[in-house]
Amino acid sequence: MVSALTAKAVNGLLLAVGLAAISTAWGFQLIGGYVPCKLCLEQRIPYYVGLPLALVSLIALYAGRKGLAIALLVLVALVFAYGSGLGIYQSGAEWKFWAGPSDCGGGAAGPSNAANMLQALQSVRVVSCTEASWRMLGLSFAGWNAVASAGVALLAVLAALLANRGRKG
Repeated sequence: MVSALTAKAVNGLLLAVGLAAISTAWGFQLIGGYVPCKLCLEQRIPYYVGLPLALVSLIALYAGRKGLAIALLVLVALVFAYGSGLGIYQSGAEWKFWAGPSDCGGGAAGPSNAANMLQALQSVRVVSCTEASWRMLGLSFAGWNAVASAGVALLAVLAALLANRGRKG
């Protein structure tokens, strides 16, 4: 099965997984009413940096610029490894394995008038970086981000290896 994989296909999968992960985060925020804390917002930065780099690497692969694509994929892997580390750090703070950042809490712009305040309080969940606001299968948002970011990093490494294998001279 691995022999049938191409660097282009894995790079495309990397983009799809990364876009699904960041879209899910935005969905929970915009539709679910979960306000991200400072550390949650920081965990999105690897997606904003890494996904455009992954797109450029895919374009480079189609253009036959495998050396450039490999370099970009290695960079993508490092960016998402950092993102996974942030998710692990926040997850550990949520489980009280270590202290979280002292300056981290949720926040959002206040309601436009006093009449909307009660409605806003009912629909928005604001939590600190050290309290999990949601869990599925034992993992919080940060935990799932650690898994997703690690998966994207591994896909970037695999795509780079496949591109290198197919490289001539």
